[in-house]
Amino acid sequence: MNKSITILDKNYKLWLKELSSRYRRSQIKAAVKVNEEMLRFYWDLGRDIVEMKVEERWGERVIDNLIIDLKREIPNVSGMSRRNVYYCKQFYVLYNQLVPFMPQPVAKINNKFAEDPKTGDEQIIVPQAVAQSGNETTQQVVEQIQKDLFSVPWGHHRFIIDKCKDMPKKALFFVHQTVQNGWSRNMLLNFLDSDLYERQGKAITNFSHTLPDETSDLAQELTKDPYDFAFTGITGRYNERLLKDKMLSNITQFLIELGTGFAYVGKEYRLPIGKTENFIDLLFYNLRLRCYVVIEVKTANFDPRDIGQVGTYVVAVDHQLRTEHDNKTIGLLICKEKDRIQAQYALESSSQPIGISEYELEKFYPEKVEGTIPTIEEIEAKLSETLLKEDNDGNI
Repeated sequence: MNKSITILDKNYKLWLKELSSRYRRSQIKAAVKVNEEMLRFYWDLGRDIVEMKVEERWGERVIDNLIIDLKREIPNVSGMSRRNVYYCKQFYVLYNQLVPFMPQPVAKINNKFAEDPKTGDEQIIVPQAVAQSGNETTQQVVEQIQKDLFSVPWGHHRFIIDKCKDMPKKALFFVHQTVQNGWSRNMLLNFLDSDLYERQGKAITNFSHTLPDETSDLAQELTKDPYDFAFTGITGRYNERLLKDKMLSNITQFLIELGTGFAYVGKEYRLPIGKTENFIDLLFYNLRLRCYVVIEVKTANFDPRDIGQVGTYVVAVDHQLRTEHDNKTIGLLICKEKDRIQAQYALESSSQPIGISEYELEKFYPEKVEGTIPTIEEIEAKLSETLLKEDNDGNI
């Protein structure tokens, strides 16, 4: 066997490193391409089952027969279990209304039958794919939906299908979020179980009046209401210091809950204003918005006077920290509860971009007087309710 010799030349080592990097990139691209082609096959299979009405046409056991026949025709075929085939059907049904144009080669079946006028036998019609009319923006949106849809791993899709049955917009939201944030399956499951879709972008804000059009929508999208602070593990009495300490001792979970692009700057960040010292509860920088984000956490209900405090901090950060490369600083007030009308009026009185949200702690325990412990019966009842819901969600 030939032994390799050590080549010390610098250019050789650089070339070797570049080849290794290039090979790894090609592997990633190949894996992505394989995933995309597999998803397109699954889409086509689901479409066939629906549009050809195969179960109605050939009986309830046709799927079992199809799996056996496919394995005989293609010995190395994968993913051909009854459960997976029905996921393919649900995959198509769930997104079909949101993906009105799915361009396919003409050779692929479009799944419609007609009677041959000469022989009387049924034959498959293969029509040309025709794009639906619409402006360029609409077409771009459709193309982006298709791109994201076929970029998500199949295992992720199965979780989304289980949790978002008959809710295509919610399902597509999680598809986009998975692509945008590179979520693992565990991360996806975490957010599927945290009502993220219902909470995302729901904070009461004045962004539309205080930020440029090109950033106000994105800023709104990055908010949540309520924020889920269950990761703190707090179930008894607490104050603001304990809550903030718990949030920062679980900084990874906190950043995940805040969302994409948040970078931690500091806690109780010192900010001298005139002759007084002020301390911002939490200061972040958002890489997507390219701006500082001032966060004030209140364990009490919303008080309109809080807006003045947050607004003052926003202005101070703009004067003292913001550079010419940064956008306008944003304030976020997270409180225990709020009166929506009162919060909206308070925001209208401020010229600074501020959002108001609530937060929630552990939801597992029944609502009781603070400091008491739930009974064994209550815990068992809650567990039974949760398991029943998961079982219902997981059925095909």
